[in-house]
Amino acid sequence: MPLAAQVAPRLAVTIESANGAHRFQVEVARTAEQQERGLMFRTNIPADGGMLFAPYPADGPPREASFWMKNTPSPLDILFIRGDGTIARIAENAVPFSEDTLKSGEPVAAVLEVNAGVSARLGIKAGDKVRWDKR
Repeated sequence: MPLAAQVAPRLAVTIESANGAHRFQVEVARTAEQQERGLMFRTNIPADGGMLFAPYPADGPPREASFWMKNTPSPLDILFIRGDGTIARIAENAVPFSEDTLKSGEPVAAVLEVNAGVSARLGIKAGDKVRWDKR
């Protein structure tokens, strides 16, 4: 697949945590095909980058999310986001290539993947608010 076809549109995402606002420029996976591929095979995720799966799932109302790291060489933090924009759960330091299932534990409306360790380094926790332009 050509690189241009792999790169999704970028979007500014802000996470409001106890120690301030943290901004990211992430790719957006809106379609079922984009969401299925996610960040698989990617090794060059910018420090302030990642991928937002929104709406999640692409084909229906919010539901419990299940993610895995199959074919994903970069370790990630996976943030599961409720319909009200708050973080329900963070799966920190997801292991590259693992086929273990990482679940949200409740219905979510979006999922944000960022580089592993970012959540801990920035003090991002469950309950923090995530904002982006939903156009």
